[in-house]
Amino acid sequence: MPLATVHPALHLAGDSTMADKRTPPAFPERGWGQLYRGLLREPERLVNHAANGRSTKRFIDEGRWAHLLGQLAADDFVLIQFGHNDQKADDPQRYAPAATAFKDNLRRFVRETRERGAIPLLATPVMRRSFDAEGRLLPTLGDYPEATREVAREQGVVLLDLHARTRDWLQALGPEASKAMFMCFAPGAHPELPQGRQDNTHFVEAGALAVARLAAVQMREQRLPLADWLLPSA
Repeated sequence: MPLATVHPALHLAGDSTMADKRTPPAFPERGWGQLYRGLLREPERLVNHAANGRSTKRFIDEGRWAHLLGQLAADDFVLIQFGHNDQKADDPQRYAPAATAFKDNLRRFVRETRERGAIPLLATPVMRRSFDAEGRLLPTLGDYPEATREVAREQGVVLLDLHARTRDWLQALGPEASKAMFMCFAPGAHPELPQGRQDNTHFVEAGALAVARLAAVQMREQRLPLADWLLPSA
């Protein structure tokens, strides 16, 4: 699990859409947190605890949250983004209903972060690439984005509404151009994926970088201290 080496640090807690992926460039999948690191003046300040397949419940049950708390110092930041795996009602290891366990877990993350003198931030889950026949982007994450917003309002926590921002971004790109942001490959189009892949959840580098920049824009818009950590070009 990742370790903080510099403080104050920005800790990321989330799922595969945010997580670091294989460092060899041959495999194309990237998480947006991985690309956010490259937008920082001091990349070593980012500690990415996000992991594939994790929900709020599984992140806690596996000890990942406890590990993150053990890395916290006063004035660190913790950016929390879940929802994609919490909605998996057929998987008891991950399922956390939006109105109950999911919100309770977010409240716990906020409370325990503050108890250690650190600063919590919440992010709504990023959109999937799912369009209808008329080219309209379809919601696939149920009540989880709004549940995140509700906890942010209730707890007085800064919110990065990545769900809304990625919705607008993908809708502007449309069904065809948006494929280039995701793990969407025809058979033979990528040497690591000879059978092809149609994955409308996970990003390639261009998509992950675009989402990282959407997060950076919101940091600046809200005049957060984290905005000062960004490179001028971010």
